[in-house]
Amino acid sequence: MNSNRITIVGAGNVGATTAHIAASRKLGDIVLIDIVKGLAEGKALDMAQAGPVQGYSVQITGTTDWSKTEGSNIVVITSGLARKPGMSRDDLLIKNVQIVKEVSERIAKYCPDSIVIVVSNPLDAMVYTAAKVTGFAKSRIMGMAGVLDAARFSYFIAGQLGVKAEDVQSILMGGHGDDMVPLPRFTTVSGTPITELLDVETISRLVERTRKGGIEVVDLLGSSAYYAPAAGVVKMAEAIISDTKAIMPCCAYCEKEYGAGGYFVGVPVVLGKNGVEKVVELKLNPDERAEFDRSLGHVKELSAKVDKLL
Repeated sequence: MNSNRITIVGAGNVGATTAHIAASRKLGDIVLIDIVKGLAEGKALDMAQAGPVQGYSVQITGTTDWSKTEGSNIVVITSGLARKPGMSRDDLLIKNVQIVKEVSERIAKYCPDSIVIVVSNPLDAMVYTAAKVTGFAKSRIMGMAGVLDAARFSYFIAGQLGVKAEDVQSILMGGHGDDMVPLPRFTTVSGTPITELLDVETISRLVERTRKGGIEVVDLLGSSAYYAPAAGVVKMAEAIISDTKAIMPCCAYCEKEYGAGGYFVGVPVVLGKNGVEKVVELKLNPDERAEFDRSLGHVKELSAKVDKLL
């Protein structure tokens, strides 16, 4: 048995894919939990039987029993309604607040020492919900969105320039939605800012495609993305488990940082064994600051709606 244990709540597309990637990366033993009897059990068994082929031997447990999650280092919340064509992330708010509330109550009971990564949408509001319900230290609650959005931005830039996507380092801030704030000035290709490589019109087009990246997949697939979100979760979990102190954009608690005033919003952070160990404050220019403030305003509106629902 591995000394690390990762619980993934929800055995749907995002949860199951997260479990598979985490197992393949040998991050620790996996507990996949879902309210639908047989769903998590069947997927866990299938993944475990892929182990001899792929070369991993971590324990993968599927269950409906929360007691089997005890001792988890990390808990990932993927449960909730997924977007369908024509829906915004905000349309999911009322139903998913109740789902994440119930899950968070169980996390507080069975995994009181865990670090929580939220994936459910609307992301920033669901992170806020999990933080309020668990009562955990703010550094131990975060959301996976920035890693995903940065990956999309990097992919689109790489395609435009004809370079390797892994050579593109993107930074985004703000809420996870149509008002997210990609930052071209801080986005580089092997150290060169994309503002030196692409014209303003092209950058604006790529920024807009990134903002609409989620719905582009939804319209094609009929449901939310899951491969890239799962990869984003595992990247965050690996930074925490391995204490790499990696810098990446995440939904994290900001008080004085960026003048946020006590909200969870997308910012660059340092991730390590204690969770969010530092919020990295970039020197935003007036236009970037205005965009961030607009996005933060939307996050505050959603958080106020959560307060009324809890």
